[in-house]
Amino acid sequence: MLLAMKIKAAITAAVLASPIALTVAPVAHPVDSAITEIAAKPFQYRLAGDFSRDGKPAPAPLGEALLAASIKIMNRQVTAGEYARCADDGRCPKIPQASAMAERPMVGVSWRDATAYAEWLTNQTGVLHRLPTDEEWVFAAGQKVRDEALPLVDPVDPAQAWIARYEAEANRARPGALDPQPVGAFGRNENGLLDVGGNIWEWTNSCFLRMTLEPTGAARVTNTNCGVRVVQGAHRTYMTDFIRDPRTGGCAAGVPPANLGFRLVVEDKNWPALQRMIVATFTPG
Repeated sequence: MLLAMKIKAAITAAVLASPIALTVAPVAHPVDSAITEIAAKPFQYRLAGDFSRDGKPAPAPLGEALLAASIKIMNRQVTAGEYARCADDGRCPKIPQASAMAERPMVGVSWRDATAYAEWLTNQTGVLHRLPTDEEWVFAAGQKVRDEALPLVDPVDPAQAWIARYEAEANRARPGALDPQPVGAFGRNENGLLDVGGNIWEWTNSCFLRMTLEPTGAARVTNTNCGVRVVQGAHRTYMTDFIRDPRTGGCAAGVPPANLGFRLVVEDKNWPALQRMIVATFTPG
């Protein structure tokens, strides 16, 4: 039987760095990436993080979720040329190993770099820009989301659960192209977004959580690690927030992405992302 639950704790942890109110006057938008608005509607969402039940590893709950409001999101990833404007302005770190082609997606950025760019763009425009939460990214990605639940194993043998996780991650297809491809090379999804789940992986603002599944099916957060963030793309994984090149060993869990970039969400009002709660119904795992 489906059990309704509000995952406020997870969303709260995902957006600990809430934006502050702005007083700067709006100016011409310094980037030309179009913004797509997607009306809120129910979608399937598997909670991100590490789960246990009765002290043993457990699969992440999957259920129907609903954002509290529509979402406005860049329909493509931020390009190297756009990021360079922030770096030239002294507000973003200059990254020597970053994308060489200005019109291609910016890669080689950490979560901290992406957040610095969002803050710079917010100050430039007077309109709040931020990284999406994992829930928002999954909703916007639509049918491009790859839901990879771990295989079910004997719950009385935790070692088998970890082996199953290792095998599932090891069997994932490795990326064919290591360099970012031209914008639009992977097409549009049903929501009008370009290159979702392809080309590069994208940072989200969601923290890595450890949760315990209660007998009722509710997920209780037992540990929040905002030094590790959820990354989305060809699959979901988790990265240390200061890592710019995941291939150097910065993957906290899962298979390392080939490249890390980002796209941003735009808020109509100066309200904290914390207010974007979702209500979900989950089938107990």
